[in-house]
Amino acid sequence: MTRANTFAFADPSPAARPLHVLRPEDLAAFVEGPGRGWADWLTATGFEASLGEVRLLPGADGGVAGAVAGYGSAQARRRQRFGLAKAVAGLPQGDWRLEGQLDPAERVEAALAWLLSGYRFDRYRPKKKASALPRLVCPDGVDAARLIAMAEGEALTRDLINTPAEDMGPAELEAAFLALAQEFGATTEVIRGDDLLAQNFPMIHAVGRASPRTPRLMGLRWGKMGPKLTLVGKGVCFDTGGLNLKPSSGMNLMKKDMGGAATVMGLARMIMALDLKVQLRVLVPAVENLVAGNALKPKDILTSRKGLTVEVNDTDAEGRLILGDALAYACEDAPDVLVSMATLTGAARVAVGPDLAPYYTDDEALAQALEAGARSGFDPVWRLPFHDAYESVIEPGIADLDNAPGYGFAGSITAALFLRRFVEGPRYVHFDIYGHTPSDQPARPKGGVGQGARALLEGMGAFLAL
Repeated sequence: MTRANTFAFADPSPAARPLHVLRPEDLAAFVEGPGRGWADWLTATGFEASLGEVRLLPGADGGVAGAVAGYGSAQARRRQRFGLAKAVAGLPQGDWRLEGQLDPAERVEAALAWLLSGYRFDRYRPKKKASALPRLVCPDGVDAARLIAMAEGEALTRDLINTPAEDMGPAELEAAFLALAQEFGATTEVIRGDDLLAQNFPMIHAVGRASPRTPRLMGLRWGKMGPKLTLVGKGVCFDTGGLNLKPSSGMNLMKKDMGGAATVMGLARMIMALDLKVQLRVLVPAVENLVAGNALKPKDILTSRKGLTVEVNDTDAEGRLILGDALAYACEDAPDVLVSMATLTGAARVAVGPDLAPYYTDDEALAQALEAGARSGFDPVWRLPFHDAYESVIEPGIADLDNAPGYGFAGSITAALFLRRFVEGPRYVHFDIYGHTPSDQPARPKGGVGQGARALLEGMGAFLAL
């Protein structure tokens, strides 16, 4: 799958028009100083410098001499990430430079938001002519290459999630995975179909065997120096719920159930594009959870790769099954840090909504690095607990583990505890993401979205001691 989105900053040039970023308290000084010639115009048009509000400034020749954009109040900025990006849609094409009293972090946020605002998903509208977008001169002190890598990785994640299951089954996800590996010279392995059984990945095979689209496990390795980082992403390309069939409303967004795979692929792209000194491994179990005569049945008991037995009390709790085999396989390579990402539970959405990426870890230093990375990467996360008192909830008695305990509470926590049973050795963090923006937001159009990847990238230097 080719990427239609490319991201770049404009070259510095005197021809770049100024975009004056103004807080409400800056407005009076602006119209008395550099904006004196436009004071009446701004008053007549009702400009109040609210967040993302934009006005074009007319030039003496009748053209556009520049623009002003509102930065709003501190409270408004807290309530809406990337709010300044709303102004981008009101600017004509051409090159722009930021002017105004922005601190270093605000300049980074503005530049990243500008790039992310350039994302388009036009695969199914080939006749729709994309209009040229305004470009930003990268502000002083901002690492342009790093932000471009973030935007490119995020675009890959969005493209994968936004593509419907008809065109993004296990084979198509594999093609995108292999294309990513080839782009950066990574080595790959793919285990498909009955070879999953022969090579001891029974839970991946059991979940995917009912689909005519063959289940598989994809692996990528890149980098020969530095700490060993392994990323594992849930790749359920479509989830009907299996024999515990979802209602139609529950299936409407299930093309995004491979959002964990899409996000680790986007993060891997960032890491490789920036040539970070890590030994990177990416594992993606890719399946469809469908209904057929050979489908996984409620109350089946599976013996996992790790040897733990799992009673299947709900075939719609399939993501943790395929991740269990992949996590056990990941640990056999003794990574220093292991990360899993999955659109795993509705309980996480109920707890924190669609905008936060909840994560679990027992490693305090890793958690601190992630929190710092979330702030510098403008990628909010929220730590939830591996609460040991709930361990007994996932033990059904008839097997070692229950994939869907009927406890009625703490669904995201019990799912995370289930996954932790398959991890032995490395420092571990698990993300239970949503992978979808329900409505258009600044720099985040409605549809697929990456969560947690920038927080991990920004925190990586700390928790991998780079």
